[in-house]
Amino acid sequence: MQPLHIVLLIAGYFGILLFISYLTNKGGSNYDFFKAGKQSPWYLVAFGMIGASLSGVTFISVPGWVEASNFSYFQVVLGYTVGYAVIGTVLLPLYYRLNLTSIYSYLEGRFGTASYKTGASFFLLSRIVGASFRLYLVAIVLQELVFNAMGIPFWVTVTITILLIWLYTFKSGIKTIVWTDTLQTLFMLIAVGVAVYYVASGLGLSGNQIFNFIAESDMSQIFYFEDWKSGDHFVKQFISGAFIAIVMTGLDQDMMQKNLTCRNLKDAQKNMFWFTIVLTIVNFIFLGLGVLLTVYAEQNGIDAHKDQLFSTIAVQSNMGTGIAIFFLLGLIAAAYSSADSALTALTTSFSIDILDIEKKYDEQKQKRVRKQIHIIMSIVLIVVIISFNYIIGDASVIAKLFTFAGYTYGPLLGLYAFGLFSKWKVKDKLVPYIAIATPFIGYSISFLCLKYFAFDFQFFILILNGFLTYLGLVLIRTK
Repeated sequence: MQPLHIVLLIAGYFGILLFISYLTNKGGSNYDFFKAGKQSPWYLVAFGMIGASLSGVTFISVPGWVEASNFSYFQVVLGYTVGYAVIGTVLLPLYYRLNLTSIYSYLEGRFGTASYKTGASFFLLSRIVGASFRLYLVAIVLQELVFNAMGIPFWVTVTITILLIWLYTFKSGIKTIVWTDTLQTLFMLIAVGVAVYYVASGLGLSGNQIFNFIAESDMSQIFYFEDWKSGDHFVKQFISGAFIAIVMTGLDQDMMQKNLTCRNLKDAQKNMFWFTIVLTIVNFIFLGLGVLLTVYAEQNGIDAHKDQLFSTIAVQSNMGTGIAIFFLLGLIAAAYSSADSALTALTTSFSIDILDIEKKYDEQKQKRVRKQIHIIMSIVLIVVIISFNYIIGDASVIAKLFTFAGYTYGPLLGLYAFGLFSKWKVKDKLVPYIAIATPFIGYSISFLCLKYFAFDFQFFILILNGFLTYLGLVLIRTK
């Protein structure tokens, strides 16, 4: 494909999103922006959450990860199912009972203002970096495929990307996103299906041969029980997956804000149940695609690995324009289904949790402040994404994302676990110090264990940091 054709494809895609935004932007109240009027059909929320959960990171990184790690990531995915069950049976009933707009409001009632602000601040840090990771990956791919040839610098690519997201979310926020995410998830799933078809055809496979080919490959090994010190050990990966799901979905304002737009708790729980099933299947398909892509690259002398594997074969090989078009649609859809809701969630959390706009201002003043914060958060994302261009090395982005999440979501995990499973109060003013100290202590323990005992925590670092936070809260408990 020529760069101009790709630009036209992107423009057409965003034209559709802007049209959806126009249809859903009637009113544009704070209630619509934050909660979509609590009228979202649960099946739309469930379907749209698939794209938001997978994101461009999964779309690019998971297939590229298979070459080095086989199907070991599926151990994490199996752990997700346990985490989502906890969300549906423990966290969602809590959030609906308290009628929360921001899920971190729970911490204020349970511990106090300092704990509340600490939880919200760790979410803001986590989501800014996480969303930037996801968008950075897509921006890099688009830069290499399109904008370098047109002489457009990377910072312009990033700025235009965020501006387009702002344009279709600035008025009605989550009300618009519930619908745009549904469309984007559809594009992403069609894209991965088309990719499997094209690559399998390139390998001379059809029908049941595809499944048998993947199953017989040495790269399809899922379970690892041999070396308990290894980061790929089943117990570590499975338990880490459960806790990753709890914190990156259940304790994440971005993901829970969608669930809280459902009409009632029963609808939200149905959403979580079906979302879990479909997400597990889709992740397995992505891993299977990784096997096909890796073998295809080996057989055709294509020197592409990790995050470059999928994009190189889809766009720069001789497989035709069909796979290239759907790859780009899927990549853009996967990226923006995550990024648009992240921008809305960041605006929601900062407005409600940090600035307390619901307590301080009337409806019109809340609306003005919310719009200002929406712009500020857009600028923050632009700056962080551009900075990643200078600090990210060659490792798969998904690995970096989960590692970082282990340090930033760990304190949130500890706070909520302590709040839900104990009746103790704490010295609220000391909570920020515990939360800030925890990641540094956790990193030190992880570093020393790897250096002296060859024990790799990998994603298990999340649980370690959660435990350290819980322990710190026990030390500052009050009667």
